[in-house]
Amino acid sequence: MAGPEPGLELRFQRRFLAARPLHSLPWPELEQTLQTAPDSSLLQDILQKTVLHPLCVKYPPSTKYRRCFLTELIKKHESTAAEPLDELYDTLADVLKEEESTQCYKNYLLPTGDCVTLLESTAMISGGTTGLITWEAALHLSEWAMENPEVFRDRTILELGSGIGFTGIAICKTCQPKKYLFSDCHPCVLRQLGENIHLNGFIPEPGAAWAVQTEPQGQEVEAKNCQNPKLIVAELDWGSVTAEELLGLQPDVVIAADVVYDPEVISALIGMLQKLSSSTADRKPPKVFFAFTIRNPATYHLFQAQLDKVGIRWQIIPAHSNSNFLYEVQPNVTILQLFL
Repeated sequence: MAGPEPGLELRFQRRFLAARPLHSLPWPELEQTLQTAPDSSLLQDILQKTVLHPLCVKYPPSTKYRRCFLTELIKKHESTAAEPLDELYDTLADVLKEEESTQCYKNYLLPTGDCVTLLESTAMISGGTTGLITWEAALHLSEWAMENPEVFRDRTILELGSGIGFTGIAICKTCQPKKYLFSDCHPCVLRQLGENIHLNGFIPEPGAAWAVQTEPQGQEVEAKNCQNPKLIVAELDWGSVTAEELLGLQPDVVIAADVVYDPEVISALIGMLQKLSSSTADRKPPKVFFAFTIRNPATYHLFQAQLDKVGIRWQIIPAHSNSNFLYEVQPNVTILQLFL
């Protein structure tokens, strides 16, 4: 686009497709640009790269989000002397006809040009769990992984508390792991995780004897990249899994995002890490990376204290430089490396 603010539409596109909060979008820049150069073509470009983007048309974000986005876009348009843009009003009229749903899609554009498409809940808590949406620490961990692909390349990765799959799918699409083991313990989360894996063109292989193999729910496979890496979806309860069961996994890397949110889960999580450490036998212990959003500092420090108590060393990983998914400063998100 030829205009005074090249790249503005791209920022709207990336933030819209991942359905980031409206306040994180570059509205002030757009308003200033429209005031200095009232040209409807800029708004038309933004519209085509957001609500009418092919990914958004096929896998739409929530009706509420699109309605609010278009309403705000129209406000910015009407505050200038730009010519009316019928397409903008027609698109809003179409969205207003849609019924609200308990689920929506989010499309995350990767630096490689590929994308991760997820079906997520529109509610923070759904089905008795918070695991049906993507949380900030998962975005943070995936950005760090894409800056450090050598940690994952040709390795067997075990993810604890995979949720609906963003971090693992992003790593599988960008970091070339040999095998990726998704794990969670909630039936609804495991079911949605399996659907999202299929939605992104992967077909999980049968897992270990204690694994739950999920099946697609009529989702269309978008790509034919099912050869590598090998993917397994497993039901993994930290409190009941045995060292013998963990021995069969033999992960080179263990990761987790936003799994330390409740003091009551810390004991089971650390107990599982101890079992994992004892199950390595003569093998080199896996590298372990946990990403946290520190909502309650007391819980975060309790986890560190419990690690110290059982002799698991840890260190804070420096913040990464890129921000592909997080568009606001995130001072409360950090990554710990654990040493088993």
